[in-house]
Amino acid sequence: MKSDDPASMVRDFMLEFARRTGLSPESNAPRRYLWTDAFAVCNFLELFRQTGDESYRQLALDLVEQVHHTLGRHRRDDPRTGWISGLDEEKGRSHPTQGGLRIGKEMNERRPSDPLDERLEWDRDGQYYHYLTKWMHALHCTGNATRDFTYHTWAAELAKTVHAKFTYTIPFGGPKRMYWKMSIDLSRPLVESMGHHDPLDGLITYHELQAAAVKGAKAFTFPNLQAEIADMACICEGKNWVTDDPLGLGGLLCDAYRVAQLSINGHFKRTDLLETLLEASLLGLESYARQQHPALPADYRLAFRELGLSIGLHAVERLRTCVGEHAAVFNQERLQPKMNDLMRYGSPAETIEQFWLKSVNRRAGSWTEHQDINMVMLATSLAPDGFLTV
Repeated sequence: MKSDDPASMVRDFMLEFARRTGLSPESNAPRRYLWTDAFAVCNFLELFRQTGDESYRQLALDLVEQVHHTLGRHRRDDPRTGWISGLDEEKGRSHPTQGGLRIGKEMNERRPSDPLDERLEWDRDGQYYHYLTKWMHALHCTGNATRDFTYHTWAAELAKTVHAKFTYTIPFGGPKRMYWKMSIDLSRPLVESMGHHDPLDGLITYHELQAAAVKGAKAFTFPNLQAEIADMACICEGKNWVTDDPLGLGGLLCDAYRVAQLSINGHFKRTDLLETLLEASLLGLESYARQQHPALPADYRLAFRELGLSIGLHAVERLRTCVGEHAAVFNQERLQPKMNDLMRYGSPAETIEQFWLKSVNRRAGSWTEHQDINMVMLATSLAPDGFLTV
């Protein structure tokens, strides 16, 4: 790295990511991965906000385009060609998210005739709902930064498409549920179980996108997501969100902060959900702290999962300020004690960052095997506002 200054480190990590994955200089065969790229877009936008350097904004826009033209189209080793939506070239360019977006895994998806191999399935392509919601958020952030409503529209079109394909109703009057993983063309489920936090991510992200239409005075032309919001609210009803997985915990804390931001602006009415998420996060953090993961050497740790938690802990700092400054919106008596309890866990964020900023730890196999996602999420943790701000 060129400097020990956190801002310089963020720049170095992101420029190295751009070089390694074929974003800049542009490669004819870029290596795109939807989860990592969603965080990367937000990081480039945050660098632009901090520095005013137009090159970072352009990297964000170039990455959006490259993701759509890579993961919105069939793989090179697939006999199918063109947009996975089935749209022709011109319409596909105008609506690049209407068929969803591939994960970007190295192996092709499992064929319909192949038996499920749970170990191999982690390495196979397809579509993940929780990656798609991250991309919706990245497009939303891009629209906010550029004031170009096209990005919001693409996010909403993506939401419409994947909601219809990932959700289903259990026969004979059963509840609505979600698949965890779908095929590239969204024609069949690859993993039928439901992701723990998928419906929660969907509910909050749909509210975020719907709010963009209202703020942008585009409510009459924007794809309306009220039916999808109602679906997700039903799926979320009564769910237990507790987890001691660090990446899942970080996601819960980020979701809590998003709920707070949307509530302040009047775009999320269920402030009771915020209390539920804080309670679940506290239980999970207590369990995680007892496991003493930070005592393990680098080879036995997964940086991107820990960094997901540190990003969430940065969200807690902002959430406490948010709640404290808007007494008319939030039940201070109920929320402040929970916020104070959460703040006791704030120091692990710096501990996690400092551990992975040490070059010796970044030489471990656990880092180098996942270098792109690790670099990007460390950059997000060091400069989180681009990702955290709705």
